[in-house]
Amino acid sequence: MLAGRYFDGRTSRAHRVQLSVQDNTAVLEGEAERACPLDALRVSERSSHAARKVTFPDGATFEPEDQNALNLLLAQTGFQDGAVVTAQRSWSMVLGSMAAIVAVLALGYMYLLPALADHVAQALPASAERQLGNGVLEFFDRKMLAPSELPLPRQQRIATAFAGLHAPHEGAPPYRLLFRKSHIGPNAFALPSGDIVMTDELVELLPDDGAVMAVLAHELGHLHRRHMTRRLIQGSAVAAASTLLFGDVNAMVSGLPALALDLHYSRDAETEADDYAADMLVDNGISLSSLEQVFTALEKLDKGSVSYLSTHPASAERLARLHARRGT
Repeated sequence: MLAGRYFDGRTSRAHRVQLSVQDNTAVLEGEAERACPLDALRVSERSSHAARKVTFPDGATFEPEDQNALNLLLAQTGFQDGAVVTAQRSWSMVLGSMAAIVAVLALGYMYLLPALADHVAQALPASAERQLGNGVLEFFDRKMLAPSELPLPRQQRIATAFAGLHAPHEGAPPYRLLFRKSHIGPNAFALPSGDIVMTDELVELLPDDGAVMAVLAHELGHLHRRHMTRRLIQGSAVAAASTLLFGDVNAMVSGLPALALDLHYSRDAETEADDYAADMLVDNGISLSSLEQVFTALEKLDKGSVSYLSTHPASAERLARLHARRGT
């Protein structure tokens, strides 16, 4: 006989009862009496800080005075905790499960998320990309860019020269070349809206127009492959997941343009853009030495404390790859 309290689920009154098991049936006696087949009862999980209780089909509960006695009675009747409860009480299984979750999340972030972002980017309407890119450009103009001070004839000469080049692959997107003065040094980037932005500082850094064409070809490659769109989608997905966990949807939406500042192109994206630029130069009869000049100039920046935005990797590696392509 197991002493305890019985709650009928209709009132808050605790009935003093005793529980026993007879022929696979739980029998209550005392201030309340009832019988119920064992297989119709639910037993709560083991817990270090909460009393274990038995729940009847109608929601009534029995709470024993002696938890150890209840556990002994359950063992004598052949009761076994479920697989999940057993796993929760095993440190090795808990740690193994945590490791598996971390591995799944890491693999999803590294492989599944980029693949999904690429699929979404390809299906995204051009109008949506333009709105996204316009918002990012407005943010950049407020935070890190200023009107260009490059002489207008120089701007026109660069724009005309680049417009005269043909893209190396079909389906090249329309673009708009913009010049800006930068607060953070030499830079060029392509936005989902089709805007290719080049700063005065980068134009002045490069030795000639051939090198400028190489940079613009590289950025057109990013635009053609929709790299920025894909990265923004990936970043937004991570931000959305964080929002589901921690809340504050407004912070995620308002912070989307700022997210572009922290985006790092993947190694594959930079390789694609470099190859695109090299193909474009060759197809238009421009020596690959122009692209080499870009990497050489950027390598000097890498060795200093000035950055070519964080979206581009070390130039020495890219220069070595270009030498390998040229066979030098």
